[in-house]
Amino acid sequence: MPIFTIRPARALALAVGLIVFLSSCLYPSLTRAQPPAIPLANVYHQSVDLQAYWVSEKLDGVRAYWDGEQFWSRGGHVYAAPPWFTEQFPDQPLDGELWSGRGRFAQLSGVVRKQQPVAEEWQAVRFHAFDLPIKNTPFTARYQRLKKLVEESGSRYLVFVPQHSITHHEALMAKLDAAVAAGAEGLMLKRKASLYHAGRSDDLLKVKTFEDAEAVVTDHLPGQGKYRGMMGALEVELENGRRFRIGTGFSDADRRSPPPLGATVTFRYRGHTATGLPRFASFLRVRKDEPEAAQ
Repeated sequence: MPIFTIRPARALALAVGLIVFLSSCLYPSLTRAQPPAIPLANVYHQSVDLQAYWVSEKLDGVRAYWDGEQFWSRGGHVYAAPPWFTEQFPDQPLDGELWSGRGRFAQLSGVVRKQQPVAEEWQAVRFHAFDLPIKNTPFTARYQRLKKLVEESGSRYLVFVPQHSITHHEALMAKLDAAVAAGAEGLMLKRKASLYHAGRSDDLLKVKTFEDAEAVVTDHLPGQGKYRGMMGALEVELENGRRFRIGTGFSDADRRSPPPLGATVTFRYRGHTATGLPRFASFLRVRKDEPEAAQ
């Protein structure tokens, strides 16, 4: 009988492959996939034909993609929701936001990012569905199908996000002021005829009393004067590769323990400089919406 041998390198490769396979079976929430291909928003500009859009509240929650079995983050990680939370969800994809109320982003983030979900904490969370990921179908038709799906699910944890017509800029600004006064972060505009596709476009627009964006921390710059011995400013990089500094908006606690290198931060700003960089950038918060790393 012939004797078969396996070279050490091949044996190691097989062992590693087996470990990865078993890990994905036993601990699916620790796996990472390609980020979901979701639409992202541009900023509203007054030249937009508002009659071509619907408006809804901008929820200050955590963006999540339901694939019919589990929630995925923008970065391609799984949110480990309790099984009872999704047991009545439809078995087809939904695009939406995990949300637990206005002004509660920090608390919500702490709940949904945990690898081991705490049932009591998830009781206050709802998944607010605002789109149905179907290709080659205008949003108007997707919206009607989404409404029916949510209603038929009977789940108390799945909420349909209603859309409303808006006619002109002044009406939009009045609606924005009322929403912000009530504690909302802002509004969202969705083009009625738009198709579902990934990336930023004017098919989806955010309307806020201030502009905001995200950047990745690349350096900590030392403070001067009363901030000596602490962080004075962050050097950050935009998604287009351009770098600039953020020096305001920090508490003393932030300066003593600044966001780590590689962290994504959200900042406010007012317009752009002649060279295209954000003007008067001010730190808002660290974006913590990705699930915690495995221990």
